[in-house]
Amino acid sequence: MNISEMPGKLIVLEGNDGVGRSTQMELLKQWLEVEGYGVSNTGLARSPLTQPGLDEAKAGHTLGRLTMNLFYATDFADRLENHIIPALSAGFCVLSDRYFYSIIARNVVRGADSEWARKVYGFALKPDIIFYLKANIDNLVKRVLRGRGFDYWESGMDVRFADNLYDSFVKYQNQLTRQFNRMSKEFGFVTIDANRSIQEIFEDLKSHTKKLLEKN
Repeated sequence: MNISEMPGKLIVLEGNDGVGRSTQMELLKQWLEVEGYGVSNTGLARSPLTQPGLDEAKAGHTLGRLTMNLFYATDFADRLENHIIPALSAGFCVLSDRYFYSIIARNVVRGADSEWARKVYGFALKPDIIFYLKANIDNLVKRVLRGRGFDYWESGMDVRFADNLYDSFVKYQNQLTRQFNRMSKEFGFVTIDANRSIQEIFEDLKSHTKKLLEKN
């Protein structure tokens, strides 16, 4: 299925944990709605089919890496078929907090074969635009500490980059950044400097999104 045949737009926000995607998603949603666009939000592990199982498995750290990878692939496929495609077909702007790129990055950092990780998502629609919110690790750490604190999975503790959450977070997020940088060239990410203020980042995102919408 070709996304250009659908009246809606698929807008993806990618980037490391703690980079501020959720904040920017909400700002974009509010702005688009004021501009008169219908907006639908989606994100990783939000499929009703898989979310309960994923939440339970993550809480208990019970799933192996391959099983977790396939769980996320199932979640993605279900959301694509039952949420993203119907919304795009109806002319909505779909804002996606991460897409399959984050899943690939996580899988590769955890030891999955890079080519295999990409082939798993060969069925995915190509987004109209992919924003890569890029911040340095020091800023990510500060934001996480100001917020909910370090998370087991976001710190890569399942693969033991270090014996404590802080050091493991830094090493794991550095590895993710390498993967995002690699995919940026491969998939044509629009890199946004996320070391700036919330408003500055939003104005940048808004400018690019406005140009995208004006093409129609």
